[in-house]
Amino acid sequence: MNGEPIVAVNAGLQALLTSLRSNPYALDSVHLAITTFDSEIKEVLPMTAVADVTLPEITCPKSGATLLGAALEHIFEQVQRDVRKTTSAEKGDWKPILVILTDGKPTDTLAFSEVIPRLQSCGFAKIVACAAGPKADPAQLKRLTEHVVSLDTMDASSFSKFFEWVSATFSKDSQSRGATASVDLPPPPPEVNIVV
Repeated sequence: MNGEPIVAVNAGLQALLTSLRSNPYALDSVHLAITTFDSEIKEVLPMTAVADVTLPEITCPKSGATLLGAALEHIFEQVQRDVRKTTSAEKGDWKPILVILTDGKPTDTLAFSEVIPRLQSCGFAKIVACAAGPKADPAQLKRLTEHVVSLDTMDASSFSKFFEWVSATFSKDSQSRGATASVDLPPPPPEVNIVV
């Protein structure tokens, strides 16, 4: 992903952060982490409270591998390390929400297949995957989660609507967490297509 799409992703992340910071519930409870994946895996933002986040500029090579399996393995390890489990002595963190955005399909198919059950066992409140553009493969993402959406175009407007929807999901989750353990996704905007 490069050119207008990656510029739009960076703008979308900034809009997401601004929206979360304006929500007192999210400001008090949401932490963000960002991992990029192409031919290498980079943790560009470790788990950080929304109030303390300084967004890095995300960059991607013009072409190369899509190591989604390795990225998900990294995220699995990050959850094991950073998300505090509830014990008899201490209240843990809320279940995290994982959002995956890809414009390709996994090139490390064996690693991708092997990590799926491990990642699903992490106890995410929701895993939401977005197949962006014509080269993305929603069928592969459906193996990981039932919550797959697609963007037909990778322009600034589509990414903006996607990140607004993600922000609404985080905000809704942070407000309803005390009342329910499940997260219902808000209806997506017309630019974000649900993959069935």
